Amino acid sequence: RLAQLYPLWTAVPRGTTPSTTLCHRSRSHFALCNQSILVIFAPNSIKTKDNRHIMKKVISTTKAPAAIGPYSQALLVGDTLYASGQLGIDPATGAFPEGITAQTEQSFRNIHAILEEAGMTIDHVVKTTCFLADMGDFAAMNAVYERQFTGAFPARSAVAVKTLPKNGLVEIEIIAVK
Repeated sequence: RLAQLYPLWTAVPRGTTPSTTLCHRSRSHFALCNQSILVIFAPNSIKTKDNRHIMKKVISTTKAPAAIGPYSQALLVGDTLYASGQLGIDPATGAFPEGITAQTEQSFRNIHAILEEAGMTIDHVVKTTCFLADMGDFAAMNAVYERQFTGAFPARSAVAVKTLPKNGLVEIEIIAVK
């Protein structure tokens, strides 16, 4: 019955060896015992206010630069993708192209790669945040930005910051919904 109520949980009869039960599941699952059953559940889930569990999946692709620190390129939570900010780094070379236009174009190539890995397209993007090292580059960034979308543009924030990682000129993060 628990498995019907909570699809990320598996009810296992007491006395069953968890390792045999988990062979078709993620190795990161862990167990809780009560008086009659052993319950295996996914720690990579988020509990909602109404006690439902929504799977949290890491999205990663080699077609975009690897994370520079302790974070994921993106997380898919239910039908919503939260992508970390994408600098204009070419994943093949690890280098920035020259200038704000080229870096913005590369940032969007990285975003497209992450969206593709998550089974989405740029049309699924509902919110962006653009970070600029110099607000004087806004018009050039905006010219590239507007070519990325068709139809309704996503909601957007654009801010100037003191310094971006690796001294990049632009970083763009997105939220997308299937």
